[in-house]
Amino acid sequence: MISDIFNVIGKPEGDQLEYKSVLPPARTLGQIICAFANSSGGIIILGVTDRNGQIIVHGLSEDFRANSILHKALDLLSPKPSITYDYYLHQDKRVYVIQIEASSESISIEGKIYQRKGSVNVLNNPEEINSTNTYIEINNLFIELDSYQNNSSGSMSKFIDHYKSLLNIVSDLGQILYPEQPSIATTNNEGRILMRILFSSCADNFETYLSDLLYEIYLAKPDTLKSDQQVSIKEVLNCSDIQEFIDYIAKKKLSKLQRGSVKGFISDNNQIKDLKAITEQEQHEIEKILQIRHLYAHKNGIVDEKFLQYFQDEFSINQQHQLSLDDFLRYLKLLLSMVSKLDNSAINKYQLATV
Repeated sequence: MISDIFNVIGKPEGDQLEYKSVLPPARTLGQIICAFANSSGGIIILGVTDRNGQIIVHGLSEDFRANSILHKALDLLSPKPSITYDYYLHQDKRVYVIQIEASSESISIEGKIYQRKGSVNVLNNPEEINSTNTYIEINNLFIELDSYQNNSSGSMSKFIDHYKSLLNIVSDLGQILYPEQPSIATTNNEGRILMRILFSSCADNFETYLSDLLYEIYLAKPDTLKSDQQVSIKEVLNCSDIQEFIDYIAKKKLSKLQRGSVKGFISDNNQIKDLKAITEQEQHEIEKILQIRHLYAHKNGIVDEKFLQYFQDEFSINQQHQLSLDDFLRYLKLLLSMVSKLDNSAINKYQLATV
């Protein structure tokens, strides 16, 4: 393959070629491999950027080994396509090349089938919602989610997939979630419980996104992982490889956020703080969302004194907090907006791979 690679680097991206400036997470890499395998095959070159037709060879950091990420990507594919891969030196820069053969059978990743259309990977079997008696705002939000998913990081794409699943549940169970109208909280007991579960999952998904984003930043810029933070030998040995250790550190950094301190989380993570993507007022709004999640997860929605510190004069002690569908969608859109701002800033600052 080596003689072909030197002729390939420099050509524009297309139906059989994709460049990535950094090492993407396994899920993102798996989607690209899936798309090439389901089309005419192709080549992925890591460590190179196609910037408006200008091909720039950066080289791939040697701090992480791409083989580990590649094999995790292949584990997500069913069946596994035929590929070859290796490191090469080009212009004194180390690049990582993956060549994928066209498959005679359909390849899927997590049940999804991608195909290559020009320089874009297209989902060939998108999920459909049940349009019967579906609230128009849900349909509009699905369209908005699709638009956000284009050119997003792998972390945001995963975040959006989760929100789509939540909306499918809402669409299917409208009779118990908003039996009267979307602006009125349901009086159905099962509906109240389900709404609390859905909202908690919505907030949890935001935390998962931040953890995944930190992971992507570490993969793209390994030097951002280096700090004065101390870890024990046990913590290191409990991880099977460097990628698992990075994932562990990213999740560990969420401890302050899980206690409702968004400002504390951002302050302790320069990778997020340096993005300057979220204002103090927006941070406060996120903290309020996380407080509702905490109330639902640990208090069955019964308002306590701590909750009132964030919602002064809005509720009373021992009152049961309830959400209408409109409230739920409003909070979901707020988190989506915050994630979009973070994602765009992170992609630009750290040159993250996009899906």
